[in-house]
Amino acid sequence: MPQPSYRLQLAVHCASFFGEHEEAHTVDYYAPGTLSWIGVLEAETEDPFTVFARRYRAALAALPLATRDAKLGDGLDAHLREEWGHFLSGTYGLCTRTGLPEDIAAKELAICVIKELTADAQRAPDLQRLRQAVDLLDRASTPFAPHERARSSRHRYVDAVRIRYGLAAA
Repeated sequence: MPQPSYRLQLAVHCASFFGEHEEAHTVDYYAPGTLSWIGVLEAETEDPFTVFARRYRAALAALPLATRDAKLGDGLDAHLREEWGHFLSGTYGLCTRTGLPEDIAAKELAICVIKELTADAQRAPDLQRLRQAVDLLDRASTPFAPHERARSSRHRYVDAVRIRYGLAAA
């Protein structure tokens, strides 16, 4: 199971007619898709990594974009192991809408395509394909917490690319 994406440490101080009161709480935030993932695991007989990898591969195959990036080609097996580690650590619960393999695959593919299309500053990218990749990443990504937004993949690959290439939001 994925770990929480955020762990909030809350300290409460209350003052009233009856006096002061203090208490502390920890609140864990899990990705919205966590309950769905639990349901899948309860229904599956395969090990969780196999289910994750199968869903990730199916999502890549169903997406209308392609990349030359080796990590999503010949290096996919190794990449899936790396992604599995990030999935379990809760990373994708803070940077994708659901935290599920489908959004993770969409995010990774979109970033690969955006990097390919914008790598050569001397050459204009295929704006239709770039828009498609940016829109895909926009749909798969969360808005991010305000204190994380400036360092996020959304900021680098959605917001900044839309501004740089004059791409309106879908």
